Amino acid sequence: MKRAIFPGSFDPLTLGHYDIIKRGVHLFDEVIVAIGINSEKKYMFSLEERMQFIKDAFENEPKVKVVSYKGLTVDFCLKNNVKFILRGLRNPADFEFEKAIAHTNRDLAPIETVFLLTAANTSYISSSIVRDVIRNNGDYTKLVPKSVRVK
Repeated sequence: MKRAIFPGSFDPLTLGHYDIIKRGVHLFDEVIVAIGINSEKKYMFSLEERMQFIKDAFENEPKVKVVSYKGLTVDFCLKNNVKFILRGLRNPADFEFEKAIAHTNRDLAPIETVFLLTAANTSYISSSIVRDVIRNNGDYTKLVPKSVRVK
């Protein structure tokens, strides 16, 4: 079984994330959307809310699993027999950042990173932009799946 992890904070899930996951399902038998827990980071949404956003967005897709984890992504992969890390690239800066992480991960474990370019119509979207729009009472609904709703 070809399994991939799509790691991130997903604070919140964006249409860019959604697109990468949907496309990843066609490449892998299972896509594990894994929310990394970083105690140093301040989140807008709780872990439970972020997990629910993703579960609701993919409720009809049995190949998508949602989990949380602490520690190194490669350690999660080794413990869970995951051979691939799925990452989305929006721009050249993302590529440079992700390339360094991919090389480091490969040095640490026999894990391959698979990069997908984001769709042109979502390449400008980031979770930080969405959070800023939400904080300023803007229409964030154009940037996220329907499952992401602010109370």
